[in-house]
Amino acid sequence: MWFEEVGDLVIHVILSKLNPQDVAAVACVSKSFKVWASDESLWNKFCFHELQLSAPEDPHGNILPSFKATYSAWRVSFCMYPWPLVKRVKRCWAGLKTWLSNNFPEALATLRKGCSEENIKELEKILKVQLPLSTRVLYRFCDGQELTAEGTSKSRSGITLGLIGGYTFYNHSVNVYLLSLSQAVVETKEFVRSLGFSRRYKYVVVAASTIDEKVFFLNCSTGQLHVGTRYLHEKGEMMACVPEALIDSVHHINASQQQDAMLLWLEEHGRRLQDGIIKIRDEGGIRSISLFPEIFPLCSTAVTNGVQVRASAVFVPELGDLQNLKYKYMFAYSIRMSLLREGCIIDGTFFSSCQLYRRHWIIRANSDVVGDTGGEAVIGKFPLLFPGKGEFVYESCTHLSSSHGSMEGAFTFIPGRLDNPKGRPFEAEVALFPLEVPGYIF
Repeated sequence: MWFEEVGDLVIHVILSKLNPQDVAAVACVSKSFKVWASDESLWNKFCFHELQLSAPEDPHGNILPSFKATYSAWRVSFCMYPWPLVKRVKRCWAGLKTWLSNNFPEALATLRKGCSEENIKELEKILKVQLPLSTRVLYRFCDGQELTAEGTSKSRSGITLGLIGGYTFYNHSVNVYLLSLSQAVVETKEFVRSLGFSRRYKYVVVAASTIDEKVFFLNCSTGQLHVGTRYLHEKGEMMACVPEALIDSVHHINASQQQDAMLLWLEEHGRRLQDGIIKIRDEGGIRSISLFPEIFPLCSTAVTNGVQVRASAVFVPELGDLQNLKYKYMFAYSIRMSLLREGCIIDGTFFSSCQLYRRHWIIRANSDVVGDTGGEAVIGKFPLLFPGKGEFVYESCTHLSSSHGSMEGAFTFIPGRLDNPKGRPFEAEVALFPLEVPGYIF
């Protein structure tokens, strides 16, 4: 036949333009095509592009004899789900795991292997819910986090390994991790009992803080993710965490696209990590994912006479009071100040140090000034800065009546030291940074 005359290379090029399903169909044409369609390089390409696999492994991590067998094993294992959704969830987890491997390997080690269909059905039977399709597939790839291993939950560092991360200000500290299915059952039953949720709400606890309370609930009926506010226990008050308009076909397996809030939430979190919007914070050797943004426009940067001040804020839903018109929303803000390597330079004069004396803040709700405050020190401290010696970091908080606002201000510094001034005081600018309730709440 003519195709036997064109050569293996040409046939390979033609087959490489097809999708896996078409290649499998071509294999049924003849013995020759069966051989060509079994070429390992073809299935290597399919496994890499569709599943980000560089080794022939099944969904459980077992090594298989070929990439063709690998692709088949994955299709069989997830045959009950739309394949585009499976590929999307695989990309989501692959991106998160790659970032963790490069930046936070100790948290990567807490991720559990994927659960089975039987595990999911058991949760659904106990809690009398039907998990959204996207969440089911997410758990098939990774059954949350395990923070009870030796040397993990028993140490301070262990409780800061949450995949979602958190923040600390004053005596309030949260670090959010993903619950396993077994943990979700225990926590959900406890919250249903304590909050008096009706069975019709179909909530499942999917993420929570290891320190101060912050709890995320997945509504299995609507596919929306919610987080509890200050009055979660008293009034069952919660906020939606994902834009409602993006949630689609939560339970419809034949729809063109399925995406619940859990998938959208984790995809957005992965994007923020990969884009460097949020990063790892190392505090006294204890590392964690900090939710304070690090890049513009969510983080502002200003340099005055060699003093650099970076500032950003994060919404704190668990301390919000949605019924209080004046103190409806709570924001924590992080200030990072440092003296650049060039030192403090005022009118051409070099100073080897400078010390903070006073602070001044202007706070706006929408465009209206609602706070114009100042005073000595920051959180009771007068940081002394030296060239290139790293940042002095502190966190504080403020309430706001609206979901949109901003802060800006200045710090008064003294060249030298407060007890031994070497020059005139100057004001280091804190450039405006936003206070906003985001579309995605973490």
